[in-house]
Amino acid sequence: MFMFIFNKLKTFPKGGIHPPEVKISAEKPIERIPLPANIKVPIAQHIGVPATPVVERGGLVKTGQVIAKTAGFVSANIHAPASGKVAKISEELDVSGYRRTTIMIRVNKEEEWAEGIDTTDELRSEISLTREQILEKILEGGIVGMGGATFPSHVKLNVPRGKKADVLIINGVECEPYLTSDHQLMLEKSEELMVGVRILMKALDVKKAIIGIENNKKDAIDKLSLIAEKYDDISVDALKVQYPQGGEKQLIKALINREVPSGKLPIDVGTVVHNVGTTYAVYEAVQKNKPLIERVITVTGKSVKNPGNFIARIGTPVSALIDAAGGLPEDTGKVLSGGPMMGKALNDLGIPVTKGTSGILILPEKESARSKSKVCIRCSKCINVCPMGLEPFYLMTTIQRGMYDEAEQNRILDCIECGSCAYICPSNRELLDYIRLGKATVSNLIRERQSA
Repeated sequence: MFMFIFNKLKTFPKGGIHPPEVKISAEKPIERIPLPANIKVPIAQHIGVPATPVVERGGLVKTGQVIAKTAGFVSANIHAPASGKVAKISEELDVSGYRRTTIMIRVNKEEEWAEGIDTTDELRSEISLTREQILEKILEGGIVGMGGATFPSHVKLNVPRGKKADVLIINGVECEPYLTSDHQLMLEKSEELMVGVRILMKALDVKKAIIGIENNKKDAIDKLSLIAEKYDDISVDALKVQYPQGGEKQLIKALINREVPSGKLPIDVGTVVHNVGTTYAVYEAVQKNKPLIERVITVTGKSVKNPGNFIARIGTPVSALIDAAGGLPEDTGKVLSGGPMMGKALNDLGIPVTKGTSGILILPEKESARSKSKVCIRCSKCINVCPMGLEPFYLMTTIQRGMYDEAEQNRILDCIECGSCAYICPSNRELLDYIRLGKATVSNLIRERQSA
């Protein structure tokens, strides 16, 4: 009987892996960590043009006040995560390892919120705003994709002329091993999430929404399914546990059996995908007039004393989150922003939390050390697990040899950087490292070609 149910679960048909889940922070209630004395707010926390600062050193700001405004269509507002004094505007390290323009605020002991923001926990389920007003609220609130991509949400909801979405997909998969922040958010803010889904449906003018959740989160599936019974146009679908199920193209294929062509976007097949964290942020922006100034973050690791899910203000240093989880373990070998598959190693724990920070993973020395890379044995395992149908071993070779035209022709830009190839490789080849380098190089070459 169990096998029958398992086989019926939806999934994507091509590639994928099933790494150990290690969801040791599952079922840990969301805890709010205290505001630090200083917060650092990067002005580039999204894909697109960095925002433009509209405050000056020495100025006073209130929580929720705009401190950097959009500088183009693909851009997002940045707000003060706390009230205080602008101590400086300078170049500081961010999660990328590069120095970016950052606004540092010296936090006041007594918090003062910007006017009009509802800070209560009262559920507001009636949606009174028009589609245009909803889009404006999302733009003003600086909402971006919180599953990691950080694409400005108002851009995704502005469907290009000549295209039409007929279904909204909500991504509650959270397929990265270790991470549980989305799972806990679905459990604790399920009613608010459902209102957020309805807001997004109104913004897109669609009559159908599907919430996709991997089957290892049965409590979230059950809870959201019960609420969804009140609506004929919202359903919850259980998905097979298969990494990278949370990739947009994989999720679309699994849920509605539509394949996004190479070089195209989900809207080209009539759908738009939003993460559950983004959906909750949309609820707060539209119903509470609250901008994106905080988020839930998993802090975890096998040696972490108090792994859990914490809500922290944007700009909080990673070190404060680690302290909330019991401090840095003695056997720490590496600290990642994100999960083990797609996360990036941090070289400074003073780096601030941003809108895209979904987790902080602390790996023991034994698990963080890279094994020595060996010669490719042509086993084709990397090809078999690639969810995009690429040839990772060949793409790595083209980049090593500077064959960027060849890499472009072999669809290197279709790579979603899931890391499945590097995970499965018996020779420990640096497949993902070279492909990331190649993607960046090829993208630059395309831009140069287009501007010539």
